[in-house]
Amino acid sequence: MLSPFLEMYRLHFAKTIAYMLQATEYQVGAYLKWLWRVKDFSQVARRKDLVKTRRASVLLSVVRAGMLGQFLAALIWGVVAIKRKDPAGLFAIDLLVSIPIVWSHLIVVPLVFARWLYVNPLSGFQVQRAEKIFIDHPAVKIAVAGSYGKTTMKEILLTVLGEGKKVAATPANKNVAISHAQFAKNLDGDEEVLIIEYGEGAPGDVVRFTENTHPNIGIITGLAPAHLDKYKTLQRAGEDIFSLADYLKNKNVYVNGECQAALPFVKRTHQSYSQRQAAGWKISEIKISLKGLSFTMKKDSKTLQLKSDLLGAHQVGPLAIAAVLADSFGLSKEGIETGVAKIKPFEHRMQPREIGGAWIIDDTYNGNIEGMYAGLKLLQALPAKRKIYVTPGLVDQGKDSSAIHRRLGEAVARAQPDLVVLMRHSVTDEIVDGIKAKNYKGQLVIEEDPLNFYMHLDQFVAAGDLVLLQNDWPDNYK
Repeated sequence: MLSPFLEMYRLHFAKTIAYMLQATEYQVGAYLKWLWRVKDFSQVARRKDLVKTRRASVLLSVVRAGMLGQFLAALIWGVVAIKRKDPAGLFAIDLLVSIPIVWSHLIVVPLVFARWLYVNPLSGFQVQRAEKIFIDHPAVKIAVAGSYGKTTMKEILLTVLGEGKKVAATPANKNVAISHAQFAKNLDGDEEVLIIEYGEGAPGDVVRFTENTHPNIGIITGLAPAHLDKYKTLQRAGEDIFSLADYLKNKNVYVNGECQAALPFVKRTHQSYSQRQAAGWKISEIKISLKGLSFTMKKDSKTLQLKSDLLGAHQVGPLAIAAVLADSFGLSKEGIETGVAKIKPFEHRMQPREIGGAWIIDDTYNGNIEGMYAGLKLLQALPAKRKIYVTPGLVDQGKDSSAIHRRLGEAVARAQPDLVVLMRHSVTDEIVDGIKAKNYKGQLVIEEDPLNFYMHLDQFVAAGDLVLLQNDWPDNYK
């Protein structure tokens, strides 16, 4: 095996650089931090590989061409210098040795210029054009913001409201300004409801989104430590998320009442939703299983009997508030119940699948502590011969990362799984400390090769097992 230093001189290195750029979403700062941190480039792409998009293919070609050009220049320089017996020929060695260093840095230059000269001006124009579309559009505009649960809430609303209204929603997790602009461009113009997901990433994001999309209704799904590399504190993240409520003058705002971190931001005029009630509707008879959940909603003379394939009691609140809005929009009891019944688990979000008699709950898109708690409560509540919990921990937890991961470990111990598998990462020791602090009696395994574990999961489980997979750990995090 080549030493970590010599790994930079493999033919594969150019692909590694392109992968690192793609994995950091072509953000120069994030890419350079990762590049300077890497000690062994053979370990960079441990979980994923380069996706050959147009942009990635162009950058890969540029890196390869540049490296080849520098190699040929060094070769020609060296040959000419030897013939002339010129001591300056030693510079050819410098050219050869510096090839990977030069091109792993030089490749950011076209990215910077492209962003300054093309991407930013074009994006600004598209966002301005989209704002006019949103202003002129007659639809009710529902904005969904929060540290977690946004995409799930958006998809629930889309399915339920779609039973009686023409509804459009931002696709997948496309939740930034340019995504909103592309969404606006593709609207027909006769939609009755627009659902727009807001993806907070840095202070001021949500404020800008409200100014561009002009919502009439706001739903705040919760507040948890996320993107704290930019927000620095949970308070600042909360202020940004709740700027949606400020824009709406604190009217027509619905907040997840089960999120303790959000409570300090809640105003008297906000309406909450939870497992007990949703905007005045009382909730009862909650039942959960691996096949989904069911519950009853009542208000005055109205009753709704709701069933869904979604997993976990934490989904009751989001389903309930979607039903409340559907009722306020004039949908029938039958339409609301039918819409809720159509909702299926979303990819990598509490998504169940069966393998050889074992049940796997794939919650690998989860990236926040509140979601981890919800998954652990579900694991504890469901019956199984053997319960297995698998996680690498959480990223972007800022200065409180150690404390958060110790709390996660404590929650894992309280859930009492028979086996805990932790993917080895920088936060593993903190999770272990939390687990041990609660005198966990089950088996604890530290997995050094996460990719191998996930690829051979079917060989690890047996019939009757219940396995919860929570969160993923991108290659660009330690």
